[in-house]
Amino acid sequence: MTGAASRNEPPAHTHNWAALAAEAADEVNQAFGRRLMSLPGTWIGQLSTEAPATPRRPWSEWHYWWQAHYLDALIDTAYLSLEQGDRIMARTELRRARALLFGIMIRNYGLFPNYFYDDMAWLALAAGRLNTLSIRLEARPSRLALHAVRALTRHLHGAHDQVLGGGIYSSRKRDFKNTPANGPAALVFARSGAKETAAAVADWLRRELFDPEIGLYLDGIHPSVTGRDVESTVYTYNQGPILATLLELGRPQDLEQAAALIAAISQQLSTPGRGLRLEPGGDGSLFTGILCRYLALAARDPRLSAHSRDTASNLVRDTAAQLAHEHPTQLSAAVQRWTVFAAAASL
Repeated sequence: MTGAASRNEPPAHTHNWAALAAEAADEVNQAFGRRLMSLPGTWIGQLSTEAPATPRRPWSEWHYWWQAHYLDALIDTAYLSLEQGDRIMARTELRRARALLFGIMIRNYGLFPNYFYDDMAWLALAAGRLNTLSIRLEARPSRLALHAVRALTRHLHGAHDQVLGGGIYSSRKRDFKNTPANGPAALVFARSGAKETAAAVADWLRRELFDPEIGLYLDGIHPSVTGRDVESTVYTYNQGPILATLLELGRPQDLEQAAALIAAISQQLSTPGRGLRLEPGGDGSLFTGILCRYLALAARDPRLSAHSRDTASNLVRDTAAQLAHEHPTQLSAAVQRWTVFAAAASL
């Protein structure tokens, strides 16, 4: 099943989301996870179960940002284990997450920075959560995670300038500013204490790439001889990190915008009772999961109205119901499924 929920499927509230999240975690770790080049202390996600990488060809294809979300999903599982009182499982996931971050660095030629700023932002967010988890479980920071956050955040700040009035670039080519980079980068800035920069990026996104007619954020904007050319495609995942940034900033206008964004997501990107639309394969397989991660944050935020929280919660659970019987063969889709179940289990 790849689209709408089955007509014979039980209502979303009858699922045990924690159990499904644990099952999805096992599936991903067993089917996709392995040591990088058999090196001790490393972990990496192979891209597909149909054409797995081999130790002799570890560099054949590289999807950096899929690995960043795999890291986030491991951390989700650790936190769910803590909520259930299972510190042994939480520590197991912490160790695997550290090994994955190390594997990402080795696979990325010994460095964390990448060509694309959205990739860097996703890994900075996951590494920041890894450091927080390390402090909670072991009362000490993760030096590798801190190094990753600092290196990546420095590059994100360097991508921010006043061309087109603000915002950060999509890549080091510096010819395109888009929501996929600016949303997670703004969240990185907000979580790392650079609230003024986070607010500047969020406000720039609102001015330049927010469509008030549909209430959602568009994809990106190119500088041109005529001024600017807007890419008007709407993607599910673009709405997620800016929603989390608005909650992190917490100004009155931010909370108002967050509530309105949740309503627009429900109206524009979902089908009643069936949850959010699922983007097609490849990179798109992760998109809806990313949005669910941040809708779950909103669903637990007491500063939002009960209506907004319920809307966010129902979107996550209904989306999870769509994915309950899938067994993907590609890492991106498998991590999305795991992420959505973890989000539903956190509600």
